[in-house]
Amino acid sequence: MSTAINKANQAVKNLEKQMNKQYYPHFHISPLAGWMNDPNGLIYFKGQYHAFFQHHPYDENWGPMHWGHVVSDDLVTWRRLPIAIAPGDEFDKSGCFSGSAVDNNGELCLIYTGHIWLSGSGNEEKIRQTQCLATSKDGIHFEKHGTIVAPKEGIMHFRDPKVWQQDGKWWMVVGQRDLQDVGQILLYYSNDLKSWTLDQVLVSDIDPNVYMLECPDFFPLGDKWILMFSPQGMQAKGYKYRNRFQSGYIVGNWQPGQQFSIIKPFQEMDFGHDFYAPQSFLAADGRRIIFAWMDIWESIMPSKLDKWMGAFTLPRELILDSNNNVRNRPVKELEALREKPKSLSDIKLNNELLNTDIESISCELNAEFDLKQSTAERFGLQLAATKDGKQATFLYVDLQSKRIVLDRSLSGISLKGYRSVPLPKTKKLSLHVYVDASSVEVFVNGDLYSFSSRIYPKLPAKRMVNLFAENGTAKITKLESWQLKSIYE
Repeated sequence: MSTAINKANQAVKNLEKQMNKQYYPHFHISPLAGWMNDPNGLIYFKGQYHAFFQHHPYDENWGPMHWGHVVSDDLVTWRRLPIAIAPGDEFDKSGCFSGSAVDNNGELCLIYTGHIWLSGSGNEEKIRQTQCLATSKDGIHFEKHGTIVAPKEGIMHFRDPKVWQQDGKWWMVVGQRDLQDVGQILLYYSNDLKSWTLDQVLVSDIDPNVYMLECPDFFPLGDKWILMFSPQGMQAKGYKYRNRFQSGYIVGNWQPGQQFSIIKPFQEMDFGHDFYAPQSFLAADGRRIIFAWMDIWESIMPSKLDKWMGAFTLPRELILDSNNNVRNRPVKELEALREKPKSLSDIKLNNELLNTDIESISCELNAEFDLKQSTAERFGLQLAATKDGKQATFLYVDLQSKRIVLDRSLSGISLKGYRSVPLPKTKKLSLHVYVDASSVEVFVNGDLYSFSSRIYPKLPAKRMVNLFAENGTAKITKLESWQLKSIYE
């Protein structure tokens, strides 16, 4: 193992000794210590799932990027492996940025962005980025092979390669900021993973304010092709695009040798506060699965005080519906984490708060509401809540605006603001909820909408689930709950 990797592994172990784990996730992939952002190199390889991630092992802040590494046999329980790649060569001396992984005849290949500061760390206007290759026979120890794709002259922001194999060729999408500050996604092809030819610009100029399209991914789903990416620069419009940066997708048709034709323009994929840089991969049985980074750039990150930062969302299966919406739902494998089931049914609330005695530090909930028999102006769940409801993350139906709202005004420290989606026109509403030590994920009516948001309750506090109805009645037909076990072996 290289000196840089040995040093990084030692650094993260030293940092772990200083950690406070009060907000550390029980069932989300997070770094052992230090900083983590985008998922990278997600792949099913030789009977195991590999997940890599952007990682700074030396402290809790973003810094020269390494690739952290975890592995799983079942998509549920994960084992930590040594750091896979560390910066330091001439082509990646300032960081090994995001990328992807492929299986090339039994060799695990990482394709990533080599990052170089040309004039002092942090000057965004003077950088060089190229796509680089590293390979491994055992899936643990990697050998770097240097740059395989460089941008056109003058281009600086050129990153996040996603590679796949199709029709006997390798294909790669890369995000780029062109010389006019327009965000683009480029498509390349290769016969050998080393020599690449530009095929086309897949998309460009999706919005007048968008200057960069990060973390592109391009894959078939149903009978269409999905171009998934994270645009930077979009401005908020009403309830849409409220986060600093978004993540979403365009639906279209494509096959090798053809232009990409767009059927449905950009749509957001998740409607919470913290969802960025989703990357997809194929499960052993062919399902298209994603992880995303469950944080957002330039947001308040309270866990930094505890010497760590960053988590992935739960693994989610993608489905394309008949209206060309890409839906996401938690993978069925997660049911293996369940223990201590509880079930309540036929609850009627009349302008009241009800304590359920369900602990919500590491739990899963299924709540079903009868919308026809509910008249309250607001009704729903208080998550990670104190008994009096004065500290809680609110997940509720607002019958006046006809929206479902996730509100963290009283969630705890630092974080504020709410996010919302339209209330479905159905008789029954189901909310499938996962609450971890510092996050909430919600799935509405199966997979119609999702919310992913971080929360940091003021501690110590007993964190429970409450039900509530304001100014009227609410009918909860059922509330199922499970406590969830840790995902770490």
